[in-house]
Amino acid sequence: MAAAGEVAGESSGTKMKRLKVAVIHPDLGIGGAERLIVDAACQLAAHGHDVHVFTSHHDKNRCFEETVSGLADLILVNSKFTSATFARTFRGLHARGIEPGVLYPAVSVEQFHEPHAYKLNFLSINRFERKKNLDLAISAFALLRSVASTLPGNALQEATLTVAGGYDQRLRENVEYLEELKRLAVAEGVIGQDEHFGIVPLEAMAAHKPVIACNSGGPVETVVNEVTGFLCDPSPTEFSKAMLKLVNDPDLAVIMGKQARDHVVQKFSTKTFGDLLNSYVLNVYHQRIE
Repeated sequence: MAAAGEVAGESSGTKMKRLKVAVIHPDLGIGGAERLIVDAACQLAAHGHDVHVFTSHHDKNRCFEETVSGLADLILVNSKFTSATFARTFRGLHARGIEPGVLYPAVSVEQFHEPHAYKLNFLSINRFERKKNLDLAISAFALLRSVASTLPGNALQEATLTVAGGYDQRLRENVEYLEELKRLAVAEGVIGQDEHFGIVPLEAMAAHKPVIACNSGGPVETVVNEVTGFLCDPSPTEFSKAMLKLVNDPDLAVIMGKQARDHVVQKFSTKTFGDLLNSYVLNVYHQRIE
């Protein structure tokens, strides 16, 4: 992100400075990173700044609706985990004391409503890439079914697993990995490690759903273990144990879902995101004029 120039403006009777802000992203598609870019641009514009977005690829049939209608003064990353990765990757900058600010992506909580009915469905949404470790969800669900079959009752009779996400026919890995997952599902009879942030957990919690995620990377900063979901070691056994807790106690999913919604509203709303981003940008401006 690069900010250059300024425009004088008025807000609530007090003089403020509106900045010209350029936001740069290589492929403005529909992933979590792209959602962050769009939200950043919209929120800065809402705070009165003159914002322009530059990208090398923008498909109007595969993008967020809002996108259709040099030297960085500020470096922002989407999590503390990514900040640590930045320090390891750009050691020269880190040694000079240049550290990025952390700006958590947000979700528009207003688009998610409380469910009127409850049916047990485990949902895994990611891009179809091997690093996302989607086979973990399939193997964990298969293990869950084998364990639950030895228990009394039929709590798993209607339980399902849905694996969905970003898929592009042009990408060889997407095509190959989908076929691998299909073969695994057949063999088993029936969410990624070190995710830098992950927007899906936030969207799930905003939709009143508890989240089961790996206890590494971004989810550690968004999911409250045993409160809004479960953080597990990345193994089918540990994931299936968490899934079994929800199978055995349907009310637990409802309680956690409500707590998850409250958590997102308080800490990851677009307003919280916009206010923090605006404060970052204005701080850069004040540092430049001092």
